[in-house]
Amino acid sequence: MIEKEESKVINQAAVQIPQNVNTITLLEALEILWNKKITLLLFLVVGAVVGITIANWLRPQYTSDILLQIDVKGGKAGKAMGEMGALLDVASPADAEIELIKSRMVLGYVVEKEHLCFNANPVGIGDRFRHKEGRMDLDSLYIPAAARAEKWMAMATGTDTYDVIAPDGHVLLEGKVGKMYNAPYGDDTLNIHVSKMLAEPEQLFELSQSNDLAAMNALKSELKVSEKGKQTGIIVASYNHRYPDRAASILNTIAKTYLRQNVEMRSAEAAKTLEFLEKQLPEVKKKLDSTEKILADYRYSIGSVDMTGETQAHLQKERELQKQLLDLEQQRQAAMRLFKEEHPNVQTIVKQQNRLRFEISKLKKNAEKMPLTQQEVLRLKEDVAVNNEVYTEMLNKVQQLRVVRAGEVGNVRIVDLARINYSPSKPRKMNIIICSVAASFMLGVLLVFFLRMMRNGVRSVSEIERETNTGVIARVPEHADKNLMHKFMKSRKPFVVQNTNNMVSESIRSILTAIDFSYNIDKKNQVIMVAGIVPKAGKSFISTNLAAAYALVGKKVLYIDADMRKCACRFSRIGLTDVLMGKKTFEEAVYRGVEIEGLDILEAGNFKMVAFELLRGDMFKKLLDELRPKYDLIIIDTPPTGLVADAYMIYPLVDLTLIVLYYGLHSMDSIKEALQNLDRYGNKPKAFVLNHCDGHENRYGYYGYYGYYGEKSKN
Repeated sequence: MIEKEESKVINQAAVQIPQNVNTITLLEALEILWNKKITLLLFLVVGAVVGITIANWLRPQYTSDILLQIDVKGGKAGKAMGEMGALLDVASPADAEIELIKSRMVLGYVVEKEHLCFNANPVGIGDRFRHKEGRMDLDSLYIPAAARAEKWMAMATGTDTYDVIAPDGHVLLEGKVGKMYNAPYGDDTLNIHVSKMLAEPEQLFELSQSNDLAAMNALKSELKVSEKGKQTGIIVASYNHRYPDRAASILNTIAKTYLRQNVEMRSAEAAKTLEFLEKQLPEVKKKLDSTEKILADYRYSIGSVDMTGETQAHLQKERELQKQLLDLEQQRQAAMRLFKEEHPNVQTIVKQQNRLRFEISKLKKNAEKMPLTQQEVLRLKEDVAVNNEVYTEMLNKVQQLRVVRAGEVGNVRIVDLARINYSPSKPRKMNIIICSVAASFMLGVLLVFFLRMMRNGVRSVSEIERETNTGVIARVPEHADKNLMHKFMKSRKPFVVQNTNNMVSESIRSILTAIDFSYNIDKKNQVIMVAGIVPKAGKSFISTNLAAAYALVGKKVLYIDADMRKCACRFSRIGLTDVLMGKKTFEEAVYRGVEIEGLDILEAGNFKMVAFELLRGDMFKKLLDELRPKYDLIIIDTPPTGLVADAYMIYPLVDLTLIVLYYGLHSMDSIKEALQNLDRYGNKPKAFVLNHCDGHENRYGYYGYYGYYGEKSKN
C-alpha cells in the first residue's frame, strides 16, 4: 500500500511538471524554414552567384601523366653481368622510388631546365573572367635584387613585341620575342628573354622571379606520384598546369631526369667496384707471374713429373674453393661500403669465408700424405692454377663493369611519356556551384535557427496563462510592423481595412471578439490601454488596427497616441501634448482624416517636454472624463512598461489593459515582473496578446484553417 501511495504521488508530481515547450519537433523545424523561405531563397541565390563567380575566376588547369616501371626484383645491371649482378643489383621498393622522384635532386634540375623560377602572370579581371588571358613564357629573367620585391610589369604592344614597365611606371625597355635584353636599373641590370607570347595588345603581365627552393616546393605540391596497385612496381605521376603543353613538358623532363639519375646511380655502383678490382689486379698478376716462374724452375731442376688422377682432382677442388673465397671477399668489400662490420649481412659472408678456409686447410693436410716431390709439384701447381683463375675472373669482371659503367643500365623504364591534354581537369564548375549553393543554404538554415534561439523566450499560451493567471486572448501571426505602418500612413487606411481576409486581420478581429465576450466591454464609454514590455513588440500596430476593427463594426472610436516620447506625428503635428498643455483644444487637435467612418485619431504631438510630467497631473484624467461620453471606445497606445513609467500613470484611468508580447522573446520572469509593476497602481483587468507568432502556430484548428484559406482565396 505504501509503495502504491508513493507511486501515486510520483505520478501526480510528474503530471504537474511542465513539459519543455521550447523543444522543436521535425515538423515545427520544417515550418520554421518554410516561413523563412524568402530568406533561404536569397541565400540560395547568393550562393549560386558566389559559386559561378568562383568557377569563372579560377584559371583552367590541364593535367598530364606519365607511367614508369620499377624493376624491384632485379635490374639490367644484374642481367648484364651475370654472377656479378648480385653485387650491384639491390632491390628498391616503389615507395623509395616515389620519394626519389619528388626529391630536390630531381626537381632541382627540372626547375632549371624548364625555367620555373621565372613567371609572367597575366593581369586583368575582365580577361580572367572571360578566360581571355594572354600568355608569356620566359626563358630567362633577372630582376635587380634591390627592386625584386616591387611590382614589375610587361605589356604586350604587338603580336611579338612587348614593353617592360619598371615599378615607378616608366618603360624600361622595348623587347621582341626570342631575343635577350639587358637594361640598366639603378646599380644593377635587368635581364629578360621571352621565348613565347600569345597576347592581345595592351594586355599586362606581372613579372616575378622566385628562388630555386620556392619553385621546387611549388612544383612538388602540384606533382602527384603514386604506385598503381600494391607491389606492382608501376608508378603513375601526374601534374597540373594552366598551359597543357607546359604540363606535358615538365612531366617528361621529370621522367627523363629521374631515369638518367637512376642510371648514373647504378653506374656509380659499378664504378666503385671497378675501382676496387683495378687496384687488386696488378697484385694478382704479379703473384701469378711469380708462382709460374717458381714452378718452372722447380720442374727444370728435378725433371718432368706426371700428376696422378688423385692429384688432378685435389688440384681442381682446391681451385674451386679459392674461386669461391675470392667471390665472397668481393661481396664483403661491397657490403662494407653500406654496412658496418657488425651487420648481419657482413657477418654471414665472413662465416662463409671461414668455412671455405677450413675446407682448403683439410685439402692441404690430405696432400701431405703424397710423396715429397709430388707434394711440391702439387703445391706449386695449386698456386699457379689458383692465381691464374683469380686473375682471369678479375679480368672478366673488370670488362663487365666497364660495359655497365659505359652503358645505360638501370632498374627504371619509362612506359608512357606525357601527352598534351587539351581538356581542362580543373575547375569542375558544376561541383563548385553545387557546393557553394549547398554551403550557402546551410548557412541560411543555421542563421534562421540561430535567430530562433536568440528568441528563446516563452511561446506557449498555456504556460503564460498557468504562470500568470492572466488570459492570452489572441495570437497574431508574424508581420512587418514598419511596412504595414508605412502603408497605413500613405493610404490613411489601417491594415485590417486593406487586407480583410488576411490571417493578421482575422487575429485582430479575434481580439475584438475576446474583449467583447470575455471582459464585458460591451457598454459604452470604455477605455482600453495597449502597452508592451519592450519596444518593437507591435503595440502600435495592434492598437491602431484594433481601433479600426471596432470602427468597422459601427463603434465610435477614439485612438490616442500617448507615446509622446517618440512623437511620430503620422497624421498631424498637433496632438496630445498640445491639449494637455492647454495650447490647443481637443477639437483642434483631433484628426478625422482616416477613411473609416467613426474613427478619430489624437496624435502624440511634437512638443519637446517630459511626458511623465504631463501625465502625472490631472489634465489627462480630466481629458478622459471629458471624452468618455463622446465615444463608445477609447484606445490608448502607451510607451513600453519596461523602459519608462508613462504607462503606469495611465493604467489606473483605464478599464482594460492589453499587454502585447513578442512571441519567443520574453522570459517568464520579465512577464511576471511587468504584471507586478502594473498591480502596484491598481487592480484592473488585464490580458495578453501574443504578437509575431510563427506561421505554423496559427494553422491548427478552425481559426488557423480559416485564416489560411482566406489568405489563399484573396489571390
